[in-house]
Amino acid sequence: MENGSKVEASPVAAEEEENDTTVQPYLEYVNPAKSSKRFGLRGSAPYRIPKGKSHSHADEIVLILAVSGNDPFNYEEKYPEDAYCEEMGHNARVFRTYLDERAIYDANMVEEARDGVDVLLVFAGLFSAVVTTFVVQTSQSLQADYAEMSANLLFEMINIQRAIASGASLDTVAASPLNPNVTFIASTTSVWVNGLWFTSLALSLTTALVSVLVKQWLHHYIALPSGTPRERSLLRQFRFAGLQKWRVLVIIGLLPVLMHTALAIFFVGLVIFLGPLRDSLSWVIGAITAIAYTAYLMAHISP
Repeated sequence: MENGSKVEASPVAAEEEENDTTVQPYLEYVNPAKSSKRFGLRGSAPYRIPKGKSHSHADEIVLILAVSGNDPFNYEEKYPEDAYCEEMGHNARVFRTYLDERAIYDANMVEEARDGVDVLLVFAGLFSAVVTTFVVQTSQSLQADYAEMSANLLFEMINIQRAIASGASLDTVAASPLNPNVTFIASTTSVWVNGLWFTSLALSLTTALVSVLVKQWLHHYIALPSGTPRERSLLRQFRFAGLQKWRVLVIIGLLPVLMHTALAIFFVGLVIFLGPLRDSLSWVIGAITAIAYTAYLMAHISP
C-alpha cells in the first residue's frame, strides 16, 4: 500500500476508541509517588465521587485540593518524612501529627463543656437571687418579732385603760400571749421552709462555684504550651490523663443534677410555705412540681 493512500479504520478499533471516551463512574486521584500505607487518620487514599451522583462544584473543589496535596489530614504530605533513626526525635512527624489530632479533639470537647457550664452559671445566678429574696423574708420567722410583741403589749395597755375608765374589773382584760421574758420557739412550718430553702440556696451556690472552677480547669487545659513537638505532646497527654484521673467530665455532667436537685428542694419548701396561707394554691404548685419531676426522671431512666 502506498504512503499517500487512505487507511480505513477497522470496526474493532472504532469500538475501542469509543470505549476510551466513556465517562468514568467516579473521579479518582491516586498519587503513585506515595505509598498506599496511611500514616495518620487519612493517608494517600484517593478521593472518589460516588457512582450515580453528579459531579458538583464542591466535589470538584475537593478533588482539586486532593490533587494539589492540600488535604489537611494527609500528614505524609503535610509533614516531611523523618530522617533515619529520628522517628521519635523532638521534631518527629508522629508528634506533630498527634498535636494536630489532639487540637481538634480538645477543641470539640472543651467547647461542648464550656457551653454547658456557661448555661449553668447563668441559671445558678438567677436562681440564687430568687431564693435569696424568699429567704430574707422567711428567715425572720425563726426569731422573735419584737415589733409584733410591742403592738400586742400596746393593745393590752389600751384595754386596761378602757377597763379602768369604765370601772370594769381588770380580770376581764386578756393578757398578751407574747412575752419578751419567754424563750421564743419557731413553728415547725417555719423551720422546715427555711431549712429547705437554705439548703436549696447552698446547692445553687455550690453549683456556681464548681462551674467557675471547671471553667478555670478547661482554660488551663487548652492553653498552648511551648517547646518542641515532643515536649508539647507529652504535656498534652499529661494534662489529658489528669483530666481523666480527677473525673472532670463526670463533674461537669453532675452539675445539672445538682442544680435540678436544688430546684426540687425549693419547690417542696414553696408547697409547705403556701400550705397555711392557701391550701388550693399549695396543691396546684405541688401538682405542677410532681408532674415536672416525674417527666424529668422518666426522661433520664427510660432508654
